[in-house]
Amino acid sequence: MKNWKEIALAENASPVLAEADVVVCGGGPSGVAAAVMSARSGLKTILIEKNGFCGGGAVAGLSGTICGLFLTQDDIENKDARQIVFGFAEEFRSRLLAKGGATPPQIYGNTHVVTFDPLIWREAADDLLEEAKVTCFYHTIFTEVVREGDEITAVKVESKAGSTFIKAKAFIDTSGDAALVTKAGCDYSFGDKGVIQNPTMIFRLSNVVESDFYDYFGLNTICPPDMVQKLNTAYESKSYDTPRNKVWVFPTPQKGVFLMNCTRLAGQDNRQLNVVDPADFTYAEIYGRRQAREYHRFFKDNIQGFAESLLIDMSPEVGIRQTRTISGEKTLSNDHVVNCDKPEDGVVRSSWPIEMHAGTKSKLHWLMEDYYEVPYGTLVPKELDNVIVAGRCLSAEHEALASARVTAQCFELGHAAAVATKQKIEKAINYRDVDTDELRKAMRAAGSAL
Repeated sequence: MKNWKEIALAENASPVLAEADVVVCGGGPSGVAAAVMSARSGLKTILIEKNGFCGGGAVAGLSGTICGLFLTQDDIENKDARQIVFGFAEEFRSRLLAKGGATPPQIYGNTHVVTFDPLIWREAADDLLEEAKVTCFYHTIFTEVVREGDEITAVKVESKAGSTFIKAKAFIDTSGDAALVTKAGCDYSFGDKGVIQNPTMIFRLSNVVESDFYDYFGLNTICPPDMVQKLNTAYESKSYDTPRNKVWVFPTPQKGVFLMNCTRLAGQDNRQLNVVDPADFTYAEIYGRRQAREYHRFFKDNIQGFAESLLIDMSPEVGIRQTRTISGEKTLSNDHVVNCDKPEDGVVRSSWPIEMHAGTKSKLHWLMEDYYEVPYGTLVPKELDNVIVAGRCLSAEHEALASARVTAQCFELGHAAAVATKQKIEKAINYRDVDTDELRKAMRAAGSAL
């Protein structure tokens, strides 16, 4: 055992595992971006991740796509993809492409997405973090904070080494659930009056005859009307437990392997699940696996090209779209998104639709031929001086979050948090006092489009 120092608390003392300039809590897309860009700026950086790999909802949740890179366009079938988000998001996509782990842009409704190999995603993240000299603690769970006034001075973590503390000057909450902000006792919101978007168990099928499938389905990854009708009939006849009738089927970098975004997980009597409740989270995992099997059975029996398909993978954990959002210095409003506002402190563009997964069917509101920018102030909690968030726990109204939460935007929100952290530490200021003109200039210098 290391000769760790101890940090004294009221009732006991626990060893200090490490100290740094900045601790990043969570290794999803926003966390990887925040950690890499912080370390590149010269800050001693620690990343805490509960799994043995990075990726968060993109990998553990198997979302499998980089959404949000491209502009929404009319007549999409006759237009090339038009990219509007770059910076760290584009750097990561380029890493995936270089390793054969990402597809070219493919049509999704009125925009484009990129599908990736989740194993290569993990390796690309490992490489970037190692190159930047980030200290990573995998299999490490954040549990508590040490708060002194309006600052966090340390976080308590659990690992096979037991309970330890990590101390830092600044903290970036990329947990997806605003876990650090919540543990510090700060205000947060939870969906629309407590109702959040449905989780999804995403799965992959292999041995698909691609040419047969495309002859029926077409090249748009949102299913055609005929499949909607087939799914309605299958569910209403009680032949299959397939409650969601609009499903998305994505080709992947592997020939004959498709990513299946099909399931809709709700409680009995269509009750919305609360996935911060361990009972609901557990139910979603179990029912999600069963429902994935049902959708595979439906595809084998009814959709050409899938007769000999194999279910080869399900997400290691159910994919979560929404839990807590912070109470921030600014809030991304529904009107801001719909009106495509571009504030002076914008840190990432988004043309991704308001994509709601709640109730019995999905809802899409497209932002045609335009985009908005997410304000920096949505990342800054009102009640803390040395904590910033990135990812889906930003301060946002319910429907606005349904647009801002996707992967490309999460990458760039993490990038923004890192740039803000460098300025915060160098100038010895609070996050709310960061010069956003200087922040945007630094992001542009690193390739971001603002």
